[in-house]
Amino acid sequence: MKRETVPLPFTPDLALPATTPARRRWKKPALLVLLLALLAGAGWAWMNAGAKPGPAAEKEKPKTPVYELAAGDVATIAASELSLSLPLSGSLTPLTQATVKSKVSGVVLETTVQEGMPVAAGQVIARLDGAELRARAAQQQATLDEANARLALAKKNNQNSEALLRQNYISRSAYDTTQNSVELAQASVAAARAQVDMARIALADTTLTAPLAGVVSKRHVQAGEKLAPDMPVMSIVNLSQLTLEAQVPASEIPRIRVGQDVQFRVDGFDQRPFTGKVARINPTTEAGSRAMLVYISVNNADGALRGGMFAKGQITTTRNAARPLLPLAALRKDGGKDVVYRVDNGTVALQPVTLGMRSEDAGMVEVLDGLAPGAIVLAAPLDGVKPGSKVKLLSAAAAPTTAAATKG
Repeated sequence: MKRETVPLPFTPDLALPATTPARRRWKKPALLVLLLALLAGAGWAWMNAGAKPGPAAEKEKPKTPVYELAAGDVATIAASELSLSLPLSGSLTPLTQATVKSKVSGVVLETTVQEGMPVAAGQVIARLDGAELRARAAQQQATLDEANARLALAKKNNQNSEALLRQNYISRSAYDTTQNSVELAQASVAAARAQVDMARIALADTTLTAPLAGVVSKRHVQAGEKLAPDMPVMSIVNLSQLTLEAQVPASEIPRIRVGQDVQFRVDGFDQRPFTGKVARINPTTEAGSRAMLVYISVNNADGALRGGMFAKGQITTTRNAARPLLPLAALRKDGGKDVVYRVDNGTVALQPVTLGMRSEDAGMVEVLDGLAPGAIVLAAPLDGVKPGSKVKLLSAAAAPTTAAATKG
């Protein structure tokens, strides 16, 4: 007996019974794990967003710089006078000097002083041979004696004539003749006496004396030389008072007044300052230079200065009262206004200032408002230092650096 095989019907859902369910079971757990990881990371980031940085983060954070300022970087404001000056130069000349000249002719017997030697007023500096003048003086004296004898005789004759006139023994005209003889004799005596005085003066002039106290600057003659009247013998200068003759441009003359102070230096005395005062101003300009001479009186009591030395200095034309002084290098502009960088409690601050007179030569300017003595300011621009910057003053920088200005 044969068995008949009957095929089963095809079912699509049962075609792959082992493969499809396994893939689906793997994908779902993986997606869930990934989602949980993302959520956990976001939560951790949110929780730590407001937390303080740890030590490592603090080290990485940049710190505010603190600038160290040396003595030359700052200036301490001090109150002092500020002066404006006018430069000048010129030569020193003795205020009083004299050249002694011979008044009579004669041979030089001796000179008692030489160049560079001090002399006193009235001191003998030279002698001439006076033999001829002594003889002339003796002759004039004899003439005077003769005139006196003639006068005595004329007076005696006049007395006799007067007695005869009273007795009418002589006429009036005869008496007048004897009276006239007396008058002529008196005139002769006066003339003879004058000649004697002149001879004596000439004899005295053979001894030459210094007309002033000073120093001999030039000896013009030697012993044995023959002098004629008006020949120079000695030149003497008085160095206790000198005059500095300086040329000043005519345009600057209105700034100069008699009595203004002058400071100057002389070659060879570089470390020593000298002073003087304006004594006179020449009213006319020098030909060619269009400058005017200003004469400055210099006291030289110690005799350090000499005539002919060249001096350079300045005239103080303006001097103000003591006020706070600011170095020009510390001055800045902010919005067209004058300001400085002030150091206050280790911080740089912008400080407006009101300025007065300034001196370009001295590098200083007066502060009328905004700074008081003792304030510390930056003396010059510094890279990176600005208002709000932190600074540290070194020990040497705390001392005042603003000195008195004497030039302008």
